[in-house]
Amino acid sequence: MTDLLYTEKDLVTSLKDYIKAEESKLEQVKQWAEKLDALTATATQDPEGFLGHPVNAFKLMKRLNTEWGEVEDLVLKDMSDGFISNLTIQRQYFPNDEDQTGAAKALLRLQDTYQLDTQTISSGDLPGEYDTMTVEDCFELGKTAYSDADYYHTELWMSQALKQLDEGEESSVEIVTVLDYLSYSVYQQGELEIALDHTKRLLSVDPEHQRALGNLKYFDYQLAKQKKAEKEQSVKEESKTEQEKTVGKGEYLPEKRKYEQLCRGQGVRMSPRRQRRLLCRYYNSNRHPFYIIGPVKQEDEWDRPRIIRYHDIITEKEMEKVKELAKPRLRRATVHDPQTGKLTTAQYRVSKSAWLAAYEHPVVDRINQRIEDITGLDVKTAEELQVANYGVGGQYEPHFDFGRDWFFCSHLHFIPCKTWALLQMSDVAAGGATVFTEVGAAVKPMKGTAVFWYNLFPSGEGDYSTRHAACPVLLGNKWVSNKWIHERGQEFRRPCGLKEAD
Repeated sequence: MTDLLYTEKDLVTSLKDYIKAEESKLEQVKQWAEKLDALTATATQDPEGFLGHPVNAFKLMKRLNTEWGEVEDLVLKDMSDGFISNLTIQRQYFPNDEDQTGAAKALLRLQDTYQLDTQTISSGDLPGEYDTMTVEDCFELGKTAYSDADYYHTELWMSQALKQLDEGEESSVEIVTVLDYLSYSVYQQGELEIALDHTKRLLSVDPEHQRALGNLKYFDYQLAKQKKAEKEQSVKEESKTEQEKTVGKGEYLPEKRKYEQLCRGQGVRMSPRRQRRLLCRYYNSNRHPFYIIGPVKQEDEWDRPRIIRYHDIITEKEMEKVKELAKPRLRRATVHDPQTGKLTTAQYRVSKSAWLAAYEHPVVDRINQRIEDITGLDVKTAEELQVANYGVGGQYEPHFDFGRDWFFCSHLHFIPCKTWALLQMSDVAAGGATVFTEVGAAVKPMKGTAVFWYNLFPSGEGDYSTRHAACPVLLGNKWVSNKWIHERGQEFRRPCGLKEAD
């Protein structure tokens, strides 16, 4: 996205150069026209007298034979070659329709998660600097939702587009087109009377609109049928609440609503007694020689499951090097499809990631060693360092980080069992927290820190209280590094217990 920003800046510079070239050409043509206008005005008052002078006669011949040809060449000269050439070269880096749709869906996702209304987003009332949204912008968001049969968001954004048109905003989008989308999306949600009102307004603007004429009859028929049924049953349908509408568009899981509440900071509040048990301390990692000299700042984020944050774990220079190594190979993050057994992309995980091996750069090796020293766990059997970037609306909905078809410790098969270390390499202005839906914990991004928890009990049983999610990034850009540490190799560092909580 940063590269695209600079690409656009370069194109603007190129476009301005083209404009200057066109203005320069037009200025030359203008000066020639003004000069000849004055000359011919004088000459035509006494043509014979004017042409009686040999210099004037010569110059007339010269102008018509030579100079008017030069003017023709100047007028026909295409000044856009440089700009078009640059645009053609840069076009290979442009986003495509899928990218634009992804950005639109990200905005809709943020709208739901953080309960933002269309007016707030469109008018520029969110924190941070950003441009207001035009009718065209609102219309495109509504069309994206409509393509997914998401009539709830279609109604929201078409209504906003209509509002801005009614307020007098100039737009290439016609009010008839907006009303057409709006009436149908409202009808799909069962609001027949409102759909009928929008259709009547559409026909008042375009009385010959064929689809609206058909819809008018159909909506009238359906409304009469609905009222007859209500009268016969003596039951009045309660108007839908916004929450019911949300359920209607697919957000039906209680966990999803809980996840969004946690992202908004509306989660479970720990009792004062439990809060008092959460401490900050200097930690020497069981008298590790390095940390006896310079202990680590350790902070308790949650008690059950125990979530710990280590401060000042990675330096600014190290973070920049990790990003530099990861950027060229960042790819859309994938998930395991249980039906096909293959890795695939999914809407519930929106981020880009890359994997870095220890041998690739000393910085990666140092970070791995630091994780081992602090956690006391052997990273030789761990996975490579995963670097992830959560851009516009990036998220990862509730999930476990251990395989649920795990083997118990007594069987000595530990490959699916994991422990989690999360290095946070950026501050996020708003959103982007890691939330634990089972217990109500929320861990905010904090640059330079590492967050650590066990996904398994010492017995090898999965700890279901560690189900967690990455909230969408509302403002900012989220960079993290993940380290999955397998239980295999920890037999003597974290011995298996006989019971779940041992």
